[in-house]
Amino acid sequence: MLTALIIFICIICVLLILVVLIQNSKGGGLTSEMGGLGSNQLMGVKKTTDLLEQVTWGLGIAVMVLSLVSFIIIDRNATTGVNSVNVDRAQTQTLPGAAAPQTAPAVPGASTPGAAPSQAVPGVATPGASTSALTPRK
Repeated sequence: MLTALIIFICIICVLLILVVLIQNSKGGGLTSEMGGLGSNQLMGVKKTTDLLEQVTWGLGIAVMVLSLVSFIIIDRNATTGVNSVNVDRAQTQTLPGAAAPQTAPAVPGASTPGAAPSQAVPGVATPGASTSALTPRK
C-alpha cells in the first residue's frame, strides 16, 4: 500500500514538473518551443493560463496531501528493523582487538588462562601474545 502511494506521489511530481515547464513565463515558456502553434492557438491565451494554473495548484495540493497521508500510514511500531545482509553481518562479526571467546586448549598440557607462567608449555602461544617477527618476545 505504501509503495503504491509513493509511486503515485512520484508520478504526480513528474506531472507537476511538466505542467510548470509548459506554462508561459516572461520569456515565452516551452509552449512556443513545442511546435510553435501550441495551445495558445487552440484554446486562447487566457483559457490556457487558467487551466494550467488550476492544474498546477491541484497537483501541488495533491502532492502535499498524499505526503501527509503517507506519513500517517507508516507503521512506526514495527519491530522488524532494517532487513539488510550488511547489517546482519555487522551484528554477528566481532571487532578486531576485541576479546576472543575463551575455549579449551587444543594442545594437551597447554596452560589455562588462570595457570601460573611456570606451568605453561614452551612454544605454545598464549592469548594476546605477539607472534610477529618484528616484536620481540618477553
